[in-house]
Amino acid sequence: MNFDEILCVIGGFGKFQKILYVWICVPQIFLAFHMLVSVFTGAVPPHLCRSARPSAATPAPLNFSVLTGADGRPDLSCYASMNRSADPEDVGATAGCQGGWEYSQETFQSTIVTEWDLVCDDATLNNVGSSIYMFGLLVGAVVFGHLADKYGRRVIILIGLAIQATFGVAAAFAPNFYVYTALRFMVGTSISAIIMNAFVLGTEWTGLKQRMLAGIITDYFFGFGYIILAGLAYLIRDWRKLQLAISAPGFLFFVYIWVLPKSARWLMANDRKEEAWEVILKAAQMNGKPIGKELEMCQIHNAEEKAPLRSSYSFLDLVRTPTMRKQSLIVFYLWFVNVLVYYGLSLNISDFGMNIYLTQMIFGLVEMPARTITLFTLNRSRKISQLAFLAVGGSACLLTIFIPQDLSIIRTVLAMVGKFGITASLSIIYVYSAEVFPTVIRQNGIGISSMCARFGGVLAPMMYLLRSVSSHAPMVLCGLCPLLGSALTLMLPETANKPLPDTIEDVEGVRLSKEDGGVKKGLSDAPLTNVTVGGAGTD
Repeated sequence: MNFDEILCVIGGFGKFQKILYVWICVPQIFLAFHMLVSVFTGAVPPHLCRSARPSAATPAPLNFSVLTGADGRPDLSCYASMNRSADPEDVGATAGCQGGWEYSQETFQSTIVTEWDLVCDDATLNNVGSSIYMFGLLVGAVVFGHLADKYGRRVIILIGLAIQATFGVAAAFAPNFYVYTALRFMVGTSISAIIMNAFVLGTEWTGLKQRMLAGIITDYFFGFGYIILAGLAYLIRDWRKLQLAISAPGFLFFVYIWVLPKSARWLMANDRKEEAWEVILKAAQMNGKPIGKELEMCQIHNAEEKAPLRSSYSFLDLVRTPTMRKQSLIVFYLWFVNVLVYYGLSLNISDFGMNIYLTQMIFGLVEMPARTITLFTLNRSRKISQLAFLAVGGSACLLTIFIPQDLSIIRTVLAMVGKFGITASLSIIYVYSAEVFPTVIRQNGIGISSMCARFGGVLAPMMYLLRSVSSHAPMVLCGLCPLLGSALTLMLPETANKPLPDTIEDVEGVRLSKEDGGVKKGLSDAPLTNVTVGGAGTD
């Protein structure tokens, strides 16, 4: 029997799996902290050059409200002389501020912006720093994905937790912006190490019927972290203390050395049957379904038997043939645009004009129903669910550009609807893409898709540099990109309640002929081995 059949015997979602999900879900809260904390630590308060003070002899409070322009953003603050008027014609095009900056402390005691003066000429450094952090996720996905396949899920999760706590705490004591960015980059790599392998570890221990539900459970905990962060940031207004508060508890995860189990599926696939058998016996006992010697290890046919079949394919097979190429490119774009817009909205909540802490909490609350509704729509139609939620998210974002700045509540509600649609779409694409790619190249397809998603994350903070072109440009992008994705989804197949494709031939609907030196019916000229694979599953 294979491992899925073993799970049927010992329990696919018993006490063992439920405890396992507790262990892998709790870190998701801290992942949300690190992913979204820059909303507060990198916030830009209203600021004014010190030379604008009326007089050192008669100091008076600075009126930061005069810095608000027509679009609701700080205006005129990048000039050295503002002691007479807020009229641009009276200010003059003077040189940069020579005396340093003063910042409003109405909302924040300190941020990295106020500490290192990341405004005006240096304002882009703030966005670049966020992009470098997101690039850390891309590097982490590539590096730790490979290491996890080689050394196992558990050990990489432990390494990721150690990196996150160590470098997260170190970031709270960074002496300058460049050291801070480097430390945050390392935290970003740990995010990928944890989030990917925790999801895989849970999936590899869960029965087929419960996998979709189990995957959604981990997403809920990320949403909890989203909401909790709003409260923490409200209570802790100093960026160093906030960074320390979200990082230091990470050292408590050292107990995972003793409680986090190994993946029996991975151990079997790597010919470590005795270790796998020990963990399987423990899981069976904990689930109240002890097994006897009738399940001998010689009966277990593991993934290594399928390795020769998978090794005959590469990522190039994703684009060799017409139908596979079309579907692959569409799926890659969907991953890219989902992550681009998700973090584009999540990291720039101050743009909507409402209280930043309240907006953060609302955006976090939206995560819950958005992920829940997919449980009901996915079984009906993957295709319609994907395109509908993309259309809802894109349309809502696009509508915000027509709402005046003073109607901040309406703009926030529309942004919330946009966030709802994109969050639901992001949950669906995980399941949908795994069913679009055939078994023989599924891992390659998911891997490339994940890389495209990370590029979306890298570009999300940079997207708001387009405000120099037009204040509406970021939201136009957040609207049009999902709408394009919705239209492209029409070209994907429906996969709900249908057997998974095993080979590229299943996708193309024809036989690929090596003897003909290519593919029949005018497909790609690239020769492919005629292989039939059955029941390899998604793992």
